[in-house]
This record gives sequence, C-alpha cells and structure tokens, in this order.
Amino acid sequence: MYAVIGAGPMGLATARNLKKYDIPFIGFEIHSDVGGLWDIDSPTSTMYQSAHLISSKRMTEFSEFPMADDVATYPHHSQLREYFRQYARHFSLYSHYEFSTEVVATERLAEGWRITTRCQGIEQTRQFTGLLIANGTLHHPNQIALPGEFSGQLMHASEYKTPEVFRDKRVLIIGCGNSGADIAVDAVHQAKQVDLSVRRGYYFLPKFLLGKPVDSLGGKIKLPRGIKQRLDALMIRAVIGKPSDYGLPDPDYKMYESHPVINSLVLHHLGHGDIRARRDISSVAGYTVTFADGEQADYDLILTATGYKLDYPFIDRKHLNWSQSGAPSLYLNVFHPEYDDLFVMGMVEAAGLGWEGRNEQAEMVALYLRQVHAGKQSASLLQHKKRTSADKRMDGGYRYLQLDRMAYYVSKDEYRSTVLGHIKQLKADLVITDMDAIA
Repeated sequence: MYAVIGAGPMGLATARNLKKYDIPFIGFEIHSDVGGLWDIDSPTSTMYQSAHLISSKRMTEFSEFPMADDVATYPHHSQLREYFRQYARHFSLYSHYEFSTEVVATERLAEGWRITTRCQGIEQTRQFTGLLIANGTLHHPNQIALPGEFSGQLMHASEYKTPEVFRDKRVLIIGCGNSGADIAVDAVHQAKQVDLSVRRGYYFLPKFLLGKPVDSLGGKIKLPRGIKQRLDALMIRAVIGKPSDYGLPDPDYKMYESHPVINSLVLHHLGHGDIRARRDISSVAGYTVTFADGEQADYDLILTATGYKLDYPFIDRKHLNWSQSGAPSLYLNVFHPEYDDLFVMGMVEAAGLGWEGRNEQAEMVALYLRQVHAGKQSASLLQHKKRTSADKRMDGGYRYLQLDRMAYYVSKDEYRSTVLGHIKQLKADLVITDMDAIA
C-alpha cells in the first residue's frame, strides 16, 4: 500500500494513475474536499477572490478530462474547484482518500515508511510501502524582512482574499509576479493610492493576442531556442511596448529565462496613473518608505507579493536529497537518486506544461512502480538513470535566473520529451508483463 499526500491537481493525477495501473494506495488530504490550492476554503489555499487561471483552459486541462465548453477561456478559481471535484468523481477517486486528515510525520524504515496522520485531534500511525508527496508548491509564503520598522499593516499575498482590505488606504505592493500584478489591479478600485515596488524587470504578456489565448499561439513550427526568444520578445514589444514605457525596469535577461507575467491590465493602470511604479526599498521608518532612487512616500498598508518556498514539513530534508539549493535534487524533479519508494510529485514548473504535463509525470511514476514490483528491465534502466542523473536539469539550454522560485523550473519541451520517452519504454515492458501473465 502506497501513501499519497494531497488532493490538489497533482495529487489527483497521481491517484488517477496509481488506480489506472492497479497500484493500491491511500490518499491523505488536510481539507474536507479535493482541489488543493484551487479550493479557496482549504486551510492551505492561498487563493484570492478575483483569481483566475493564468494559462488558457485548453493548454492546461487534463487531456482525458477536458473542461466544458461553457467554462471561460481563463477560468475563475471557483470553476476550477468544480472541475477537480468532477475529475475526482469521474475517476472514482474520493473513496481512496481520507479527508480532513493531516500528515504530521513520516519516518523511513528499513523497508517502507511509517506515517503518522491526525484527524479530528486523533493521531494514527501506519506503515506504507512507499510515499508520494503531492502537497503543492504554492502554500508556504516567502516572507521578506523590511529594512526597518513599519507602523502600518503588513501582509503577504498568501493572506489576501478580497480587495476591501485596501479601502481608502495608501497601499504599497512589493513584487510584480502574477499574483502581485493581479492584486495591484484589484487594489486600484478600492485604495486611495497604489504603488508598486519592483526590484527587477519582467516580461509582460497579454492574455489574448489576435483574439486567441496567447499561450495557444505558435508551437506548430519548432524554432531554435535563441530565435524563439528573440522573435517572441520582439512580437510582445511591438504589441505592448517595453516595461520602461510604463515606468518599470526592463528585464536584463532573455525571454523565458524567468516566468513571464500574464497580465496587461497592470500596464493599463500604470499607463493611466492608477498605479505608480517605484524602485526597490532602501529603508522603512514608521509609515514612510524610502526607495532606492531617494524618493519617499507614506503608506497605510504594505503587501509583499514575494512568492512561495517549497515546504515539506512532515519529512526530514535529508530524505529529499536537498542541500542548500532552492529545491531538492531529483531526477526529472521527482525521482530520488537512491530511494525507490519516495517520489516528490508536481515539484516542477514550466511555461506551457499544464496539468497534462504533470499527468504524464504521474503516469511515468505509476508505471515505474508497477515495473519495479514486476522486476522488469525497464524499471532497472530508469533506476540507473535516476541514480546517475539526479543533478541533470531539464533546462533546454535556457539560462534561468538563479532564484529559489526558479530552482525547479524546466523547459517544457525537453521535460515532456524525456518523460514520454520513459513512459514508452515502461509501457513496452508492460506489454511483455501482460503477455507473461497470460502465458
């Protein structure tokens, strides 16, 4: 029996594939229902009321379970919560989960894992053959220390739910990733003043281009990486201009070397003066913030949209092959180099990977487990690969920024090609397994 932690998109894809390949498992979910991050009522969700998917539905959905035609191109989080509930019902996954159950501790044994869970205050300890961790990557806030003492209200984006918190306040938002941009746009309609402090440049993409979702354009003709970076950057500049046209710093790196911001509304409001661009913060005293260019302003509320850190509080970091980098060193971001009974599911980000790319990861792991237990050569080959290539990063030649949030970023094309290659190899051996069973 295997243990799966989490019932968000990755946990559900993991459960679906384990069930598909007849691998027994129990899932544990801290909330009372499925959906993970996308269920705003979950205790670990960092969702806010206005949040929508930043990639289009057709580029994000599970291929074997498409979203309904009447679902918006960029769905609201409530639509996605219902989508995952429908997914769990369709594949009969609910009966495999213990809900309102937190995993509080895991202990590695000579064979398998001892896992302690807590439900309604009652703890239970059980032994499992293996552990598949799918508790998500966007729930533990990256809290930064301000250079000084702030007398107003300080909050992280993970605490933000509704724009009423900004009503009639002077607001400073630190950081302009996708959440920061969304929240800044929300604040415009409630706050007395909205400023945006940005330390580095970002590439901004509109959600629609030529009437189509921007992530659905291109891809039919595979261009060399360098040419694609230049052409796409030129196209976006022709459509919306440079960030410096709106008072923001221009990126000092190439396109796709950091995750782009899929939001043109923030540029709209910057261009209309509803949001004011500010430099990095140099000091804070009372309600007054001094910026790197010497300018000062007073604020009632500072919201830090400074992202999230990987967090697996129920397992010792030594078991994750985690040194001082921003993420564990795992082959394909999932396979431990030595352990054959531990998998970190969904610790992967890539532009355009979608949930189908994560479903492929889950299928690869489920097939691997089946072939390990069958003693097949395909599993032995993958075991050798993961033990010798844990440090190999599937970056496709991109020079990703050296940031914690980019530590588990991969090139979609290289990643999916490698995963699908392993699936093909494992499935070929699976046919032999089935034929052996028949014989």
